[in-house]
Amino acid sequence: MSIHVQLSDAALKLLKKQQLRTTFLSIFISILVVVITGLFLGIFLLPNIVKETPVIVTYKSSLPQTNEEIQEKKSVTNRTNKPSAAPSHIAKVIAAQTNSPTSIPIPENVDIITNLDFGDDNQFGEAWNEGVDTNLGGGFAGIPQSMRKRCSVEDRLSRLLAEGGTPECETAVTKALDWFQRTQNRNGSWTKDHPVAMTGFSLLCYLGHCETPQSAKYGETVLKGISYLVDLGMKTDGRLSNKDATDVEWVYDHGIATYALAEAYTFCHLLRINVPNLDVVLKKAGDMIMEGQNKSGGWVYKFEEAPEGDNSVGFWQIQALKACKHNGLWKESTVTKHSQKALEWLKKSQGKNGAVGYRGDSKKSPGLTSGAVLCFQLWDRANSNEVRKGIKWLIKNSEFKWGDKDKGNLYYHYYNVQALMNQGGADWENYNLGFRDDLLNAQNPDGSWPNLAKDYESTVNVHMSTSLATLMLETYYRFLPGTGER
Repeated sequence: MSIHVQLSDAALKLLKKQQLRTTFLSIFISILVVVITGLFLGIFLLPNIVKETPVIVTYKSSLPQTNEEIQEKKSVTNRTNKPSAAPSHIAKVIAAQTNSPTSIPIPENVDIITNLDFGDDNQFGEAWNEGVDTNLGGGFAGIPQSMRKRCSVEDRLSRLLAEGGTPECETAVTKALDWFQRTQNRNGSWTKDHPVAMTGFSLLCYLGHCETPQSAKYGETVLKGISYLVDLGMKTDGRLSNKDATDVEWVYDHGIATYALAEAYTFCHLLRINVPNLDVVLKKAGDMIMEGQNKSGGWVYKFEEAPEGDNSVGFWQIQALKACKHNGLWKESTVTKHSQKALEWLKKSQGKNGAVGYRGDSKKSPGLTSGAVLCFQLWDRANSNEVRKGIKWLIKNSEFKWGDKDKGNLYYHYYNVQALMNQGGADWENYNLGFRDDLLNAQNPDGSWPNLAKDYESTVNVHMSTSLATLMLETYYRFLPGTGER
């Protein structure tokens, strides 16, 4: 039996009635407070005013007068029509005048989580211990700085421009998020085939833009996606795939979906958004990844034991473990132990020329090299010899050309852009100029990117192309350059 997050129609009606009663009660209390305040002023302050005639002193100010008006904080209700039926999610948004202009939704019914335990607070790198920015406003002050930088429009655009992006990059990302919203299935998933992996990709794109279940525009979409994966995990005891356990490809589903749920849990936990069973499913899913690691340190199809690792499969498990590292569901040492074992396997897989390929063969699918480099960067080995060798190979082999069978492979470039962004310097600048505008120009008017690969059915490839392209354009603010911190 699984516990569904979606609300029934009866529950929705009851919720609306409760909200209406709460609104009337709030108005009544406000009027009562005004009346009591007036009585207090009349009884205690009026006599003093009558008895004493104040001496009025005027001063001529040397400062010029201004006619600035203080804008009153307004409460608005998001009424954006969604393309599919779903649990009603109405969030009130406070438009605050802050140094970083951002509208932060305040949820109606949120369980308060008071026990926040995040190990040593080393969020996705070394940013959990950073001080709280009290000027951020809106409730995101509790989010670590490395993630908060994608949650403010002002800071996000600042990072985007500083790292070589353009305003068109942000426009393209927003168009893609709109496309995801329009193409979401009624049950919260995306696409007909491979719905688990594609849902994971979509959620990573939304979370990369700091869109959470509280977001005014995309909140319902994000919550539906998380709920779909959680509901699936409750049915499958944590195995995040709709495929049979004998199907070799289910490990891709599992790694990508676990990665997405781990990021979602970080946001929800810190923002005190209670998604039932999210922690339960994530814990089981993360345990499954660690238990599925073979003796070599890698992972293969079906999480079977093998003398080597399939690096294409393994990269998703390593990224998922990084996202799981500091959310309090595991001891940090436990997750780190498995990651270090994985990096030892990647070290063995690297050829003398710096390339890392498929299952230890550096000559087979060497385009995977950037995935290995990223994994080393994520786990505090950005200055390692393996990264230096891998970067040298990438500089010679990372040219981007949309539509080219080899140079336009978005699966490889998803890793290229992250690895070279973390590397920084001239290597990043050259690659950025080579891929950015070409990728932007390839976007369809509806916000999607065309299908390039031919391995799966068309809709999956359009969705995957759009997801990978979106994540590439979000790299400007998802990462802290030079460290791989998220």
